[in-house]
Amino acid sequence: MTTDTQQIVNKAWNFAHVLRDDGLSYIAYTEQITFLLFLKMTDELTKPPYNRKPIVPPELGWRSLLERDGDELEVHYRHFLEELGKSRGCWARSSRKPGRKSRTPPPCAV
Repeated sequence: MTTDTQQIVNKAWNFAHVLRDDGLSYIAYTEQITFLLFLKMTDELTKPPYNRKPIVPPELGWRSLLERDGDELEVHYRHFLEELGKSRGCWARSSRKPGRKSRTPPPCAV
């Protein structure tokens, strides 16, 4: 593994340890990180050379997270998850499955 890659991995696990100490399980942490990476990837696909149509509404996309920090970011992220759960399409179908404990909608196919 390259030094840069190892630094990113170490940083991610350090966040996981902090969140675990605050009561968040590794599975919940992994789910959130996966969802955020998905949002970042979908944002990248809307830019050249791909120029794909966004599959996440812009007001709920990656860039909307970058515009905020602190408490405002946390409030927006919670709203973000609730709104994606209400939306039509695969977000809504997947987030309404019985027994689903997470509030994070699973990603749609890109």
